Amino acid sequence: MSNQKATAFTAVVRATNGWAAFAILAIVQSTLIFTIALIMIPLPTIAEEFALSAAQVLLLQVAYGLPFSGLLLFGGRLTDRYGARRMFVVGLTVFGAASVVAALTPSYNALIAMRFLQGVGGAIIAPAALGLVRALFPDMTDFARAMAIWGGVSVLGAVLGFISSGMAAGFLSWRWMFTVPIAVSALGLGASVGLLPAGRPLETAARPRLDPLGAMLATGGIVLASFGLIASHDARWSSQLVAGPLTAGIALVVLFMIVERRAHDPLLPPAFLLNALRIVGLSGMFLAAAASLLIEFVLLTYLQQIRGWTPFETAASFLPFGLALIGTNFLAAPAVGKFGAEATTVTGFLVAGIGLAWLTILEPRTAYLTILLPAQCLLAIGIALIFSGAAVLATANVPQEQMGLAGGAMNTAMELGPTVGFALLMAVAATSADIVEGYARAFGTAAAFYGAAVVATLLVTIGRRRNSVM
Repeated sequence: MSNQKATAFTAVVRATNGWAAFAILAIVQSTLIFTIALIMIPLPTIAEEFALSAAQVLLLQVAYGLPFSGLLLFGGRLTDRYGARRMFVVGLTVFGAASVVAALTPSYNALIAMRFLQGVGGAIIAPAALGLVRALFPDMTDFARAMAIWGGVSVLGAVLGFISSGMAAGFLSWRWMFTVPIAVSALGLGASVGLLPAGRPLETAARPRLDPLGAMLATGGIVLASFGLIASHDARWSSQLVAGPLTAGIALVVLFMIVERRAHDPLLPPAFLLNALRIVGLSGMFLAAAASLLIEFVLLTYLQQIRGWTPFETAASFLPFGLALIGTNFLAAPAVGKFGAEATTVTGFLVAGIGLAWLTILEPRTAYLTILLPAQCLLAIGIALIFSGAAVLATANVPQEQMGLAGGAMNTAMELGPTVGFALLMAVAATSADIVEGYARAFGTAAAFYGAAVVATLLVTIGRRRNSVM
């Protein structure tokens, strides 16, 4: 074989291995979000099995999500300091081991502890996985293409977790749902041996410091504020269960922002968030994640409590939503490449906004085929486009040594959507005495936010073009 042919063959092999490694990383990322929804529908069954109180059910509900969202920024710092592959392996080991014990646990307390450890492992894995994607695709054009695909992976994991847990609840024990994170952990650890890139470790002097004070303030603030917002779904905002954690969490977040301005090596550098495109990307992640949970929660409640559908029927009704997400994800990456990330994101906001506005006519006997189904599909298409475009915008021009930071920030925005955004929309819903009318108001409010996002993104795009001409 000539040198030219050998070089070409080597390039093809590297490209093939690169996309194979990317596929495994994408499966791992989607599983992290899948695991959030893993026990949501079987939750009543678990509560009955362990004879849980309402407070215990709430703790079980948030045991994975709170450490996952709260530790993401610190997980990003660990990636930037110690290397993506090393932290990926550490995170998967914790995540997989906790999943095994959770599937076999005989007690509620052990299940809570393992869900918490799953969240810790997930917070380490997510930024490290993004760092590995960047190492796989050093060329920025290839990386942007990969991120356009990566953007739709997380929401797909959430929807698949919701649908599969609902459809399996009537046939399998909830414990079998943990086989998914167990198997994916084994797959990721196997790939780390030879398929995933080792990456180039930073020189000791160039490694960012851990910033333990910033990590404690950020984690404590996000966890406490998120818990208070989640508790507001079932308790009054003035109650101690909501007001106490929420107030303390906000205070810690404010203190975190003050400390970070003076830190030598801040966990979240203020300059990192001053990029207009990055703000659009992170905002898109936030809004898309909030809308995804909104439609899942509202239609889950509406179809089961108002319409009397079974969990299986309810989960099955979301199959078109999932199929629309999958189909759009295949088209989103080429759309980003052809029309640009900003145009794709704006289009997503428009389409999803129409779907949300459509649901403002929700009534106790709203038809599924003519109202709920098309609105679901529009929202799925829009969300998929937003995630793809926003992922590219959130990571544009980020150097390799800050990919952990970018991964932590992007995943944090995605996790805050279902807590902060969703809690605010549910507060709007609570302004009506009629539950269905309240849901319609929440959809209308979300549609208004999406309209504002369209305007803001267009203004940013126009401003950038003017500056490039000058």
